[in-house]
Amino acid sequence: MIPNMYLLAGELMPTVLHVSARTVSKHALSIFNDHSDVMATRQTGFAMLCSSSVQDVMDQGLVAHLASLKSRIPFLHFFDGGRTSAEMSKIRPIQYEDMKTIFPYEALQKHVRAFALNPTNPMIRGTGQRPDIFFQATVAAHKYYEACPDIVEETMKEVESITGRKGGLFGYKGSPTAERIAVIMGSASKTMEEAVEYLNELGENVGVVKVNLYRPWSTRHFLAAVPPTARRIAVLDRTREDGASGMPLFLDVNVSFSDAGVDRLITGAQYGLASKEFTPAMCKAVFDNLNSENPRRQYVIGIEDDVTKSSLPYGEPITTVPEGTKQCVFWGLGSDGTVGASKTAIKTIGESPLTCYDYYRPKQNI
Repeated sequence: MIPNMYLLAGELMPTVLHVSARTVSKHALSIFNDHSDVMATRQTGFAMLCSSSVQDVMDQGLVAHLASLKSRIPFLHFFDGGRTSAEMSKIRPIQYEDMKTIFPYEALQKHVRAFALNPTNPMIRGTGQRPDIFFQATVAAHKYYEACPDIVEETMKEVESITGRKGGLFGYKGSPTAERIAVIMGSASKTMEEAVEYLNELGENVGVVKVNLYRPWSTRHFLAAVPPTARRIAVLDRTREDGASGMPLFLDVNVSFSDAGVDRLITGAQYGLASKEFTPAMCKAVFDNLNSENPRRQYVIGIEDDVTKSSLPYGEPITTVPEGTKQCVFWGLGSDGTVGASKTAIKTIGESPLTCYDYYRPKQNI
């Protein structure tokens, strides 16, 4: 669909694609999660909004639709395939009646119906252009992208007004005076948040910035989310662009600080390809690397790279699960009914109010 995505963005057609992000096959086929498929579309002109939990999918899915109507920019709303898309979790749905109170009916008329194909109001679209005007028309559309981050922020506040759940282009968790922070997006941000809370309870001084709006990238909003005390930053990408000088999110963060004239030590990590496990112990290793005298600048975490020696070692498992939490593992081989039975069991367990995630973690607004 990538050629069509360029066309939709170029013609400023409000559109939303909801995508459960999955691996793009390399040396082998993989149906599991990373961000390589959505990263392959980042040049198309689509806005890219990332959800990190099942509740986020509900909330930011609505944000994507409303913001696309207001901004005329098409949105790619993505979340981690399997990790989030197949998760069964208690959420608080947004009712249609509440959605109607913030729906931009004027934008629907102005940006969609007015541009619809109509035999009584003919217009031309999708033309061929020569070199004398193509460049100018492309750059002229940039004003829509400049306006988009503020539109998304405004829309998130509107959604917050009906849900009570705070959103933002970037979210920060951790010490307000953190000297070491991580930047990450997707479901792994929840792992990082738990690790940050655990480490700070042990006396560390760390934090994490979660990326929600990846495109258009807003340097202003990103820098506002970073504590002014942060001096060392680890950027984690769930994709691998072979041969590149750095991974996509790592490069965006570097450019943001460079444009602002701010000197920071920034490291880049690749993790979780094809849904490889990403654990609190790995999060600790990332922060420990930042604390070392000569941090590794670019590395992989989660595997032992004994070929090109690019991996960062990590220690024994860390338990960040709140005390009193009961956990179960269901094993099945497939085709024996275990998957369906497990799903039914999870639903049954979830009917009890005591199993709701925020019963054990009241600080988490989920």
